[in-house]
Amino acid sequence: MKIIFKLQPNCRRYFNLSSFRLLSIFFFLVSYGAFSQEKKTDSTKVNSLDEVLVAAIRIDSKTPVTFTNLNKKEIKTRNLGQDIPILMNYLPSVVTTSDAGNGIGYTGIRVRGSDATRVNITINGIPYNDSESQGTYWVNMPDFASSLESVQLQRGVGSSTNGSGAFGASLNMLTDNYSKKSSGEISNSGGSFNSRKNTVKFSTGLLNNHFEIAGRLSVLKSDGYIDRSSSDLKSYFLQGTYVGKTTLLKALAFGGKEKTYQSWNGVDAATLESNRTFNSAGMFTDQLGNIRFYDNETDNYQQDHYQLHWNEKISDKWNTNLAFHYTKGKGYYENYKEDAAFTDYGLLPVGTEVATDLIRQKWLDNDFYGTTFSSNYKDEKLNLVIGGAYNKYEGAHFGKVIWARFASQSELGDRYYDDYATKTDGNIFAKANYQLSEKISFYADLQIRNIHYKANSLETGLVNDNFNFFNPKAGLNYDLNSKNTLYFSFARANREPNRDDYSNGTPKPEQLNDFELGWKLSSEKSKLNVTAFYMKYKNQLVLTGALNDVGSPLRENVGDSYRLGLEVNADLYLSEKWLLRPNIALSENKNQRYYFQKDGVLQDFGNTTIAFSPNVVAGNYLTFAPSNNLQFSILSKFVGKQFMGNIEAENSELQSYFVNDLNVSYEIQPKSVFKSVLFSVLVNNLFNTKYVSNGYYYTYDDTWTNPGNTITLDGAGYYPQAGLNFLAGISMKF
Repeated sequence: MKIIFKLQPNCRRYFNLSSFRLLSIFFFLVSYGAFSQEKKTDSTKVNSLDEVLVAAIRIDSKTPVTFTNLNKKEIKTRNLGQDIPILMNYLPSVVTTSDAGNGIGYTGIRVRGSDATRVNITINGIPYNDSESQGTYWVNMPDFASSLESVQLQRGVGSSTNGSGAFGASLNMLTDNYSKKSSGEISNSGGSFNSRKNTVKFSTGLLNNHFEIAGRLSVLKSDGYIDRSSSDLKSYFLQGTYVGKTTLLKALAFGGKEKTYQSWNGVDAATLESNRTFNSAGMFTDQLGNIRFYDNETDNYQQDHYQLHWNEKISDKWNTNLAFHYTKGKGYYENYKEDAAFTDYGLLPVGTEVATDLIRQKWLDNDFYGTTFSSNYKDEKLNLVIGGAYNKYEGAHFGKVIWARFASQSELGDRYYDDYATKTDGNIFAKANYQLSEKISFYADLQIRNIHYKANSLETGLVNDNFNFFNPKAGLNYDLNSKNTLYFSFARANREPNRDDYSNGTPKPEQLNDFELGWKLSSEKSKLNVTAFYMKYKNQLVLTGALNDVGSPLRENVGDSYRLGLEVNADLYLSEKWLLRPNIALSENKNQRYYFQKDGVLQDFGNTTIAFSPNVVAGNYLTFAPSNNLQFSILSKFVGKQFMGNIEAENSELQSYFVNDLNVSYEIQPKSVFKSVLFSVLVNNLFNTKYVSNGYYYTYDDTWTNPGNTITLDGAGYYPQAGLNFLAGISMKF
């Protein structure tokens, strides 16, 4: 659910002196590096400028950070319409969910128990998380997987090149590389719940060996597993590229438009057993006493992104990257409200009537823009990146009443709230890998970050906060031999509260100290990664399990807490035809001395399990390829028991689940017309398991049953996922 709130207008723009100094320092360092280097080498030696751009953003095996890569080949056989989180479901420590129950529409992701607000998302190094909520709305970029070259998921505190606010995990997405040869692609898929996806892609190839234009159009629709959880999604992607001997320029425009019937209410325990697809969103009782559902209880939003990337290869050792970006988002959530008080909408009573049924829209109109920059020096021993970013967010929040049974004095176009918020975010960093000896390399990453956030509304109160954070990271890599590597790292991260946190109280920024100890084994037939981690939090903002009035999860500071765990993942080539990719994460996730108001008394619950943090998360990817063009895969996921609140209440328990998917792909390469034709089938939840991947927990105080006595009662809601269902598709390249 997109979060739309009320703020008071404030048009003041903010650009502080420190931000200007950050930019000045950066360009001084870039200039110094460019002109104090050794003799410039022949630029014709540059082979792939796209790889240089990747290197400026991504980490590699020399960096003591735990990460997993997912490439285009691994994505394409399952890219049949489901959102990116669902495609990543089988990665280590990943838990995903879908409001509609079938992976289309609103979806979410957690990594190591960290919710989506702590999973830092970047697209080509540009921040994607919403500045105010810090969440990621995948529904705004449907079928974006069709324009991805690769994905890298960093667990724990990620590298500074992967975003300014990396905290629990970082996800970096890189869009398609330029293509030397012209091509076209038509992809169509469909399946259960009337789901279908239609995609067209093209590339001109390099014209005159320098210019390429590439693009994509997609339409995606689904009725959803849950009642009235339909999605009507459209998206586009357009990329223009200039390739010179030492220069790479990329201009990108991409975006999406979505209309989604909301299904974030969930169901209670009784309904889960009797009618698990029930959706209460839009339900009302008409004047004749009939229960009806409003047919436009929908979220409507359009988001357009513009990026300009300039990569310059100065020599074999030096290159620079400069990017500018702008994102425009505008849309609204519409819903039917029964017996709404006139006073809540700035309306006068009508006769004796003090309330009315009405239809309202909550609007969000925002702009996000800025720049990222870096300079990279690399030789045999040293890999140094110096860079930073400056970004600004401006968001207008307003509400309209578009119909009322009793209209009072309202006029068409009136706004019952009209608010404004701004946020600036600037950072500089220096990151280096240095080869101390043949076997030992040292890693250091220092980041300074400044955030200024202003808001003023009934929900948030008056907010005018300025945060200054220092985020250091350091580690060692030790190569035991050509196949085995040990690594250790320490990282500190600080994160500011999000908008919802202010509406839920007076929050403090949270701090994380992350310790990682790992072992990597790499041979021709097997790869193994073992990571032990200890994540120590101060003032962690944990999910309470409750939701606000628009379905957004609420959080609260909990003082001291930690996550202690072990992750193991492997690639095992059993033979030329069999590949096994198991992973498992075991963890203990605890609040220390957690206090909670129960039965009218503030109680010390001691050490409790952090909400939405299962102790066991495991996955497996078993592939059988009898030939080069035929592949069978069984994908398995186990998520252990978790609590939806922080007091380990029985009603807050979310049961464990184990699901399996079957993926079959067959590719032929005709000699004429088409370069390749790929047939794909995905059978989700192969064994028709009834499971719940997400939910919420709430409490309330009963002070009326026994006056003078307070009894705390609780309840829960659940998001059931679809049973056996399928998607099938055909992709034709020419």
